[in-house]
Amino acid sequence: MVTFIAEVSSNHARNLDRCLEFVDTAARIGCDAVKFQLFRIDELFAPEILARSAAHRRRRDWELPTEFLPAIAERCALRDVDFICTPFSLRAVEELRPFVSRYKIASYELTWPALIAACAGTGKPLILSTGMASTDEIAAAVETFRGAGGRHLTLLHCVSGYPHPCEEANLAAIDTLRRDHRYPVGWSDHSATPGVIQRAVHRWGAIMVEFHLDLDGTGDEFKTGHCWLPGPIERVISEIRDGLRADGNGIKAPTPAEIADRPWRADPSDGLRPFKQLRANWKPAR
Repeated sequence: MVTFIAEVSSNHARNLDRCLEFVDTAARIGCDAVKFQLFRIDELFAPEILARSAAHRRRRDWELPTEFLPAIAERCALRDVDFICTPFSLRAVEELRPFVSRYKIASYELTWPALIAACAGTGKPLILSTGMASTDEIAAAVETFRGAGGRHLTLLHCVSGYPHPCEEANLAAIDTLRRDHRYPVGWSDHSATPGVIQRAVHRWGAIMVEFHLDLDGTGDEFKTGHCWLPGPIERVISEIRDGLRADGNGIKAPTPAEIADRPWRADPSDGLRPFKQLRANWKPAR
């Protein structure tokens, strides 16, 4: 079983109807959850950076209004998808608490113990992205989560390039994280490449896949190249789930699809098809 999470990121355009359309679309294409981000630029970047960078100040247009949260949560419940959100401040943790089923810590905030502890302290499950992190930094974050009483943690292997080349995906790190920390591990995709996601699940056992979604190619982040459109990612999700259903129970025995053809095998006595018992009374269908 793989959990698919559609990451809206900043493609919502501060428009509630568009936010709700993301929820509807995520449900329609087969996702289990939809994820938003709750930040305020003045609490995200240091003042000396904002003073020097108009580009960073313009990111205020990407902020999700907190007044949208009840409506998003209601639509998620209606569509039977989990509402997940990334808090980027301690205040955001509390603002999200009544609405989300779990929190997500972004790779950039993995180095902030207070935020991890605040999420863990709510008792809600946490997803922790590990892009850019060293093994020591990941271990420290995991220990912070445990020390704060956290119980349900999922680690996401992530490459924080938007997008990144397939050869930098390093999917084998999924197994490393699982072995080192004994928590479930998934893949946060920034490659926008079907084969990478397929490989993460079928070869490396990712139990969760997060991907960036845009509705129509007009989202602020779509031009960067790491976002999926609904049609292509719906096909990937469907193909992965088809593949997982193909595993079976491992017992080698005729399947229901084979039963009708069994009598048409070569008879042991003469090597001709079908078995002699069938030949005696067989008539062609009209």
